[in-house]
Amino acid sequence: MIIPSIDIMNNSTVQLVGGEKQALDAGDPRPIARRFGQVGEIAVVDLDAALGRGDNVELIESLLPIADCRVGGGIRDVDTALRWLDRGATKVVLGTAAKPDLLRQLPKERVIAALDARSGEVVVEGWRTRTGVDVADAIGELVPYVSGFLITIVEREGRLTGVDLDHAARLRERCGPARLTLAGGVSTAEEVAALDGLGIDAQVGMAIYTDKFSLADSLAAMLRSDRPDGLWPTVVVDELGVALGLAYSSRESLAETLKTGRAVYQSRSRGLWRKGETSGAIQTLVRVDTDCDRDTLLFVVRQHGAGFCHLDTRTCFGSRDRGLGALMRRIEARNQSAPAGSYTRRLFDDPELLRAKLLEEAGELADAETTQEVVHEAADVIYFACVRAASRGVDLAAIEAELDARALKVRRRGGDAKPGARS
Repeated sequence: MIIPSIDIMNNSTVQLVGGEKQALDAGDPRPIARRFGQVGEIAVVDLDAALGRGDNVELIESLLPIADCRVGGGIRDVDTALRWLDRGATKVVLGTAAKPDLLRQLPKERVIAALDARSGEVVVEGWRTRTGVDVADAIGELVPYVSGFLITIVEREGRLTGVDLDHAARLRERCGPARLTLAGGVSTAEEVAALDGLGIDAQVGMAIYTDKFSLADSLAAMLRSDRPDGLWPTVVVDELGVALGLAYSSRESLAETLKTGRAVYQSRSRGLWRKGETSGAIQTLVRVDTDCDRDTLLFVVRQHGAGFCHLDTRTCFGSRDRGLGALMRRIEARNQSAPAGSYTRRLFDDPELLRAKLLEEAGELADAETTQEVVHEAADVIYFACVRAASRGVDLAAIEAELDARALKVRRRGGDAKPGARS
């Protein structure tokens, strides 16, 4: 896959050539992270921290809710690494500090070791100091402690000179079970696809910022199709993972989707199909994923209007809308249309009543004993929690995102009840 890179210096997105000369300044990284995050995980590098001249911690923290971020730059001790993991970084990237004694104190599955190599030799201190260590030997030493490697080919970094695929394949073999990400020199979407075919991720910066190719180009280059028309089946799901329907994508429709942020498909009979253009049932793109065989796309969307189906139902797999997502949509609709005097209206208009019901139902759930009692009381708690969330404009996707973020924490609190909570 492609790993778009956001290198940050002085609170701005930059690209350097050879790690020294600044070639461009792309400004605020937040809109860039939103765009890059549509295709998966992104790399965020704090160049100031890496160079020991300050940091961009607060800005990088603001990127973590926007996209899945692997964070690197200036992480030289266990505490700093754990802080980033607890803040929500999917992975941390350690450079010169990536030593066995330190790495064994971190969760292996969320650690990437970064090795910078010039002509196959590991270099450190801003690529200025040679170590005499062959990069393949360095990989072998660290394989037991990390889930992946980021290898930067220094002589190619920022220069768009292309990738040595034979060398990349040898490095991949050396990494064993660890995933390899290669940086430096990637200049075409076809190179991204070639690396992907070798089981290597391509970390790309300069080529994207200078429009050598687009994210859509890189995804399309990786995909294959066994259909005569060359289209890719596209499974469409909402933010809760509920299947809405099946459509088809082409290189053109994929590019339009990523450009506009709204789902666009390829109709087999009418050409580009901009979902909701006439019905109003548009889809806001959240993310595009590919399957393991690279012959199917997954669109995660926020569905607006009646739904995905042309029969004005939410899904193409039956008219019944069900589950927590359906509950939340009913509650949100009632917030707008419930008549005065109705119970739902009272809950929205009387915060003290809603608070009392939340406390009451939570207590009843805590006291429930039989299976049916637990089911019944848990449903009550969920209902009133959804009303509370809807009253503040909070949707289930935001709640799920918070739960996902908590799951990323490594260090956890004791979890004792607050004083008075047992009464």
